[in-house]
Amino acid sequence: MTILDLTSHPVAAKYAVLVDVGYLYAAAGEVLLGAKERKEYRVAADELIQALQKHAESRIHGELLRIYWYDAARDRVPTVDQRVIAQLPWVKVRLGNLNARGQQKGVDAQIRSDLEALARHHAVSDTILLAGDEDMVPAVEAAQAYGVRIHLWGVEPPYGTNQAERLVWESDTVEIISADFLRSFFSRAPASVPVPIPPATPSPAQVFAGRPPAAVKPKAPAGQVTKLGPSRPRVEEVGEHVAQKWILTRGRDNIRDLLPGPILPTVIDTELLIEAEKELGHSLRPYPEARVWLRDGFWARVYREFEIGVGVSSK
Repeated sequence: MTILDLTSHPVAAKYAVLVDVGYLYAAAGEVLLGAKERKEYRVAADELIQALQKHAESRIHGELLRIYWYDAARDRVPTVDQRVIAQLPWVKVRLGNLNARGQQKGVDAQIRSDLEALARHHAVSDTILLAGDEDMVPAVEAAQAYGVRIHLWGVEPPYGTNQAERLVWESDTVEIISADFLRSFFSRAPASVPVPIPPATPSPAQVFAGRPPAAVKPKAPAGQVTKLGPSRPRVEEVGEHVAQKWILTRGRDNIRDLLPGPILPTVIDTELLIEAEKELGHSLRPYPEARVWLRDGFWARVYREFEIGVGVSSK
């Protein structure tokens, strides 16, 4: 019997890149420009796609099937930019609907459908998924059941995390695209210049009418410094809220393992910081004292749960 030696003929990977454009743009706009809406910035999408394609080629040695570009448009009528992208080689644009409030509808469903279909038909052996929504998890698990490896890409967050924890867990590999990688493709949109309206000819009464004196803005007392960072009560409140949520979701037995405290394991301490930053909406990392308050609030709630005297976190 002849034994076939497969080691000298490795099977080349065939892969697809699935990009949730809403996530990519929003995350990059926030970390690069502090922008909250897409209208605040411009994207060199064609150059960005080429850069992502080259980056994928450096990570997976094989044949690219295509890049799927999932975006949204009003009534699914493509914009000028989307029409340009659709003409790029190896790129397929898929559009969901953009409602009146600027919310995307149907995009996640299209990603899940394509991910499962590619795996079910054995069209790819690997898939790069640039997304952050937990709704992707069932499709990731289904694709993996067909033998497809899922490589999750994310955008560097300004603080905390911008990807669902379960999505990160379920993926085979995880990579964060740095802000430096994305910087050259995003620029702030030029401010619109209002067209001046010629003033109406004033009446004599308007010209000579007396005007009340302008209010004088009170000056701050000498030496007073504006307080920076969050307040202690607010941070402690968030620490207690995170503790309460963990007790409910992770169970008393798991939380009990943290006792007697007040020093938290590094991994748990980092998770606490990330959760708190998500609730507060800004970073606590420039404020060392705020991290101490956060731990104090966390332990206060844990100690009440287990009827232990309240302690103070280690600084």
